[in-house]
Amino acid sequence: MFCPKCGSLMLPVDGNFKCNYCGLVVHAQESKIMTKKAEKKEVAVFETDVEVLPKTRIECPECGNMEAYWIIRQTRAADEPETRIYKCTACGHKWREY
Repeated sequence: MFCPKCGSLMLPVDGNFKCNYCGLVVHAQESKIMTKKAEKKEVAVFETDVEVLPKTRIECPECGNMEAYWIIRQTRAADEPETRIYKCTACGHKWREY
């Protein structure tokens, strides 16, 4: 919750919320805390128009074709390497390299 007076972060103290910056105390019953459940959403990895994506020479594990479209996404923590995602130009098979 953010302080309505100064906009700083308020922390829970003895069942109330107290602003570390200006000292304002808001009773927990008076506050309007909103919660939202995280929704699982599918994210499109490849756009419908894949012809605009770059191509590379790599073997498709499904059909053996030697060309695929590729994109790079940061799918894990920032200190981890990015994930390379490929889509075969012949059969459309998708696979990843970490």
